[in-house]
Amino acid sequence: MNRFKRNVTTLGEFIIERQADFPWAKGELSRLLLDIAIAAKIVNREVNKAGLADILGGAENVNVQGEDQMKLDVFANEQFIAALNSTGECCAIASEENEDMLEFAGPVATQGKYVVAFDPLDGSSNIDVNVSIGTIFSIYRKRSIGNATLEDFLQPGTEQVAAGYVIYGSSTMLVYTTGHGVNGFTLDPSIGEFCLSHPDMKIPKTGGIYSLNQGNYNAFPQGVKEYIKYCQDKDKATNRPYSLRYIGSLVADFHRNMIKGGIFIYPPTEKSPNGKLRLLYECNPLAMIIEQAGGKATTGTQRIVEVKPTSLHQRVPLFIGSEDMVNQAEQMMLEFNSEKSSVTE
Repeated sequence: MNRFKRNVTTLGEFIIERQADFPWAKGELSRLLLDIAIAAKIVNREVNKAGLADILGGAENVNVQGEDQMKLDVFANEQFIAALNSTGECCAIASEENEDMLEFAGPVATQGKYVVAFDPLDGSSNIDVNVSIGTIFSIYRKRSIGNATLEDFLQPGTEQVAAGYVIYGSSTMLVYTTGHGVNGFTLDPSIGEFCLSHPDMKIPKTGGIYSLNQGNYNAFPQGVKEYIKYCQDKDKATNRPYSLRYIGSLVADFHRNMIKGGIFIYPPTEKSPNGKLRLLYECNPLAMIIEQAGGKATTGTQRIVEVKPTSLHQRVPLFIGSEDMVNQAEQMMLEFNSEKSSVTE
């Protein structure tokens, strides 16, 4: 027995070990994932000292979504763009903070094999109140010849080669999948490395938590209202009533439900008939992760990753989490809504 053998696997070691899962790749995807990890470490550093540095508060700008940008939004966006442009594996990006795709200059414009869509700082409205926030990313192989085009991003979620998220909370975790299961890594600040802490993550088939902004109840479709009533009813066989838990940071709500079992819902409303969450860099990556973990993600009527994107910032409704809970919500959407939800721009 080797008494000097350590039982810690770093993200870099894990990625290298898994390169055999991609016989068509030559290490580019591995380097791209490590670039994302480096940017996450830098953002984590700023998040942890946000109360001490001039990083809190608004940036006095409005992003393409019509939302007020926070200073940390801008910082995170810049860091991920810089990291993705550093090694030449990524030729173009699409970000929540940018109206159009951004193509990198130089030889990488034609030689880079991947495009990345990301939300650099999900839940940023919670920065000033010290609530968990996160980063969500989605990676596609470039399909076009020569320079990247918009069509490289408008691929359905079934074409993702990797997806993941980072949650900046009581500890910082990076969770990702390349289509071969889901693995979680916790940042060890003492060595500055993400270390494997949650191998082969699986979401429970059912759970006891439902997550949605119930303040919008009156604007919800009837099917969602009926599902909320179902969650609140007493039933010993299904351990109801369920607990309502809603943080308001998608990554934080999603991560909790991944661990404990539950459902997150952002349905269509009167104000946002197509939902509020973005398909390319919020719904698709989390859908890939949840499916790899044994869960389910739909619009209420359609599998999320099968929706054909039509624009970079397209919005869709989202029902995501434990399979049995999503199935129940879908059934009620079908039963109680006179018209099926449509997914458009």
